[in-house]
Amino acid sequence: MYVRRLELVDFRSYERVEIDLNPGGNVLVGSNGVGKTNLVEALGYVATLASHRVATDAPLVRAGADAAVIRCAIVHDARELLVELQLVPGRANRARLGRSPVRRARDVLGALRLVLFAPEDLELVRGDPAERRRYLDDLLVTRMPRYAGVRADYERVVKQRNALLRTAYLARRAGRPRGTRPRPEAGDPELGGAATDLSTLDVWDTHLAHHGAELLAGRLELVAALSPHVTKAYDAVAAGRGAAGMSYRCSVDLTDVPPDRPALQAALAAALAGSRAAEVERGVTLVGPHRDDLALSLGPLPVKGYASHGESWSYALALRLAAYDLLRSDGIEPVLVLDDVFAELDAGRRERLADLVAGASQLLVTCAVAEDVPRALRGARYEVAGGEVRRVE
Repeated sequence: MYVRRLELVDFRSYERVEIDLNPGGNVLVGSNGVGKTNLVEALGYVATLASHRVATDAPLVRAGADAAVIRCAIVHDARELLVELQLVPGRANRARLGRSPVRRARDVLGALRLVLFAPEDLELVRGDPAERRRYLDDLLVTRMPRYAGVRADYERVVKQRNALLRTAYLARRAGRPRGTRPRPEAGDPELGGAATDLSTLDVWDTHLAHHGAELLAGRLELVAALSPHVTKAYDAVAAGRGAAGMSYRCSVDLTDVPPDRPALQAALAAALAGSRAAEVERGVTLVGPHRDDLALSLGPLPVKGYASHGESWSYALALRLAAYDLLRSDGIEPVLVLDDVFAELDAGRRERLADLVAGASQLLVTCAVAEDVPRALRGARYEVAGGEVRRVE
């Protein structure tokens, strides 16, 4: 798989730009701030329907424009597919596959398999659990696009359930004498009208357990498949300096729970029932995949809080390389993007990384200094400046 052509209209800093890309190596060279990352961000958006840099679409639309357009021609097995996305802040995005409109933007997921490593990925190691959950879920959707629907359904249920709990929490606070902190059950008369509303929590519990079990099962299967790739990738990048490991940390006790969906659904339902009083008291859902984490380790120690900057950087890179290797093992080789990576690596890590990715079907590298990129990866070279992209060799 490779991207043959990328066209952007009113995306980030670009009023309009077109770039023809090659299979194999492609190096985008330019000073900091000229828009190199904007180009690969657009490709990442086609693959995941999200930016790796911002949480909403509004910053992706050029200042003064109403919408942005991304067009991407993807070649796989000698067949070309055109994907087009229109990003309109505050409204649902529109999408086309092969020039035909699709009902939902997420129907384009799977058209482009891409793994992007960027400086922001250091947050996978040092940041909050939400970063690691997103890493898992994005990879899960890339492997099996149907999980986009599972993910969306689960997030919708959590949002609705939290809104119900929050309404009850605020109603209780409004009717509580100042300075008191009772712990009411769901049917406590102090809740007033909110008690009637909370009767629907049983319905939302059922939905959360159902969708949550599906998402949880997918994550558990993914971590089991991914873990050996992480160990191998870290060993290759760091030249054997420590054994990398990972495990799934669940908000529900899964001891003696088989990893099948009915058992996981029953475990989630039981955990929700057990946490009901605490959730009503705090006004938030405390149980489910949205509270889980991916535990990362080097030897016997957790990476977060113990790893050096170099070890953290190598671990983040290993997570992306592991995702790349796992996707390759599924039979479809993804596009690999390394955004401003080599400037952060010493000479040894640069060469080891080059050896690992030199055989990629398509590799895109961004850099400020062309000499930072190992010779084996240079391929086609493009200069990025002044809102334009020009091929120079």
